[in-house]
Amino acid sequence: MSLTTLEIESKVTVPPTKRLPLTIKDFKGKAEPDWCPGCGDFGVLSALKQALADLGIRPHEAMVISGIGCSSNLPGYVSTYGMHTLHGRALSVATGAQMANHELKIIVTGGDGDGYGIGGNHFIHTMRRNVDLTYIVMNNQIYGLTTGQLSPTSTKGMTTKSTPFGSVENPINPIPLAIAAGATYVARGYTGQVKHLVELIKGGIQHKGFALIDAFSPCVTFNHENSHEFFKQKTFKLEDRKHDPTDFAAAMKYGYEWGDEIAIGLFWQRTDLPALDELESALKEGGPLARRPLGISPQVAASLIRELM
Repeated sequence: MSLTTLEIESKVTVPPTKRLPLTIKDFKGKAEPDWCPGCGDFGVLSALKQALADLGIRPHEAMVISGIGCSSNLPGYVSTYGMHTLHGRALSVATGAQMANHELKIIVTGGDGDGYGIGGNHFIHTMRRNVDLTYIVMNNQIYGLTTGQLSPTSTKGMTTKSTPFGSVENPINPIPLAIAAGATYVARGYTGQVKHLVELIKGGIQHKGFALIDAFSPCVTFNHENSHEFFKQKTFKLEDRKHDPTDFAAAMKYGYEWGDEIAIGLFWQRTDLPALDELESALKEGGPLARRPLGISPQVAASLIRELM
């Protein structure tokens, strides 16, 4: 049986400056995905593991946090620190984790219902605070876990279990919303273009500030309108149009397009705004809070832990 890079490193002393390269196998989780065959979420899982490997981020250097939904099961499928939290509350938990240990790479995963619907309020305020994390939203334009109801990104006229005569609502458009709300890295990928998605995720992880990657992730069971074939025919890469991600007006224009052509790629990026942890004076000296002395007695700490548990 072949050993992973991390297993080899555990048996051999490797200087930090000469760490062995990682592979996608080093990020294999203990649980196997239970998504439907053909689900786009498999593409996000593969792209995330490849991005972490390419960047040389060790499992103990990253944390994946999610809410509730099909896509939110992802933390169990990757071998990093992880938390499966409450519906729509992943970004709140992630903010706390990032402020407690701002040296960790914080990655949040979820779906359009979890992030743009139930968690819409947290989505906006995490962006305006420019919290240093990467938010990957698996956008399948349907509530999949609850078997096919209208979601915030379902298109107008769409027939679902909750809209049998077609939806009369206009959908949320997360790209211009994120740009306007203060996100400093805004991208969109498609799970049928995994290599492209890997690069977008890498860019988001490396970016200092709030990074959104909205990933078209077709639900093959409950959404037959926005299928893999639909996105294969309509999507084009912004890089092929020579788009400048510092051009606000062009980013908004491409973000609003939804018709015969749908853009994927990096819409918007700015590097002139400091992240929240860079502004917090308590974090400027002494390293991450998670590694500092508690400042209370062990007895009091034990009492608090017992109460919370």
